[in-house]
Amino acid sequence: MISPRNIRLRCLLALGACALLRAQPAPEPAPAEPLAATDVPAAETPSEEKPAAAPEFEPQPVRNWLEAQVELHRRGFSCGSIDGVRGPQTAAALRAFQRMADLNDTGDLNRATSEALLLTAPVFTQHTFTAEELARLQPVADTWLGKSAQTTLACATPLELAAESFRANPGFLRRLNPDINWDSILPGVVISVPGVERAVITGHATRLHVRLAEHELEATDETGRVIAHFPVSIARNVEKRPVGELHVTVVIPDPDYTFDPAVFPESPEARELGRKLIIPPGPNNPVGLAWIGLDRPGYGVHGTPEPEKVGRTESHGCFRLANWDARTLLDLAWVGLPVDVEP
Repeated sequence: MISPRNIRLRCLLALGACALLRAQPAPEPAPAEPLAATDVPAAETPSEEKPAAAPEFEPQPVRNWLEAQVELHRRGFSCGSIDGVRGPQTAAALRAFQRMADLNDTGDLNRATSEALLLTAPVFTQHTFTAEELARLQPVADTWLGKSAQTTLACATPLELAAESFRANPGFLRRLNPDINWDSILPGVVISVPGVERAVITGHATRLHVRLAEHELEATDETGRVIAHFPVSIARNVEKRPVGELHVTVVIPDPDYTFDPAVFPESPEARELGRKLIIPPGPNNPVGLAWIGLDRPGYGVHGTPEPEKVGRTESHGCFRLANWDARTLLDLAWVGLPVDVEP
């Protein structure tokens, strides 16, 4: 039995080994207005008044890209961070859904797709910050030695916590909550957030597919039907990209990470330390909230503390997902699961 806290991950990440690409975010439209609920009159009784029952949400075709992103995430077709913009990751997720639904995979939100991708709940919900979750926030140290001394690598700010919890772009959350002072959040503060926290996958994964050129990872069932789709980062160096069939060897939630100075020869801190360090678990851990090891030494699929950078060509060989997608995949993965890595 492998202990998630003691296992030493050997993933050869390029964290700190090369400059990360910094893409300018695309301009994003203002978020769609929350869907209005239908008023339901309270029941009349001769003896007492009863509160009106909450109206049931009636599924309806998605009307815009924000609604499409939220509903795609609910079904396991990840668009990256929710922002209401039809970017390449949103278009790729929609094409995967269209293939699953036997529609033309155009990536366009046409009428047939809108009617197949029914909105199953309101687009927005509310989150109330609690004293307990705010108390768990802590700054992340700038050095490897400092990180190793922390009890956990939790979220550092309320904005990061909300973005991580509800799969949202931080800038989008700011626009959605223009009156919130994110630097002084107190218990009881209420914010609007996308109405999605976890994905519900229909089906059993029998194979994973990593398509390097498309920067995407998909899970299929025994019939070959796509049941989940995620944007993924791949290795910067072509020779570090494994091609062919691999297999899952271990599935670990909330992993720790072993910092090996030998992997970071250009780092002054690594040269000075001269010893390995154990980095504690948490969303800001270098491998995020999940580790799915592969039968190629040092390679795996894992989360990342920087979801906005997922989908790029910058890793040292491993396949990086947003933390929320890595946790979704963790529920689908099993030891022995085949993984086809395609050019």
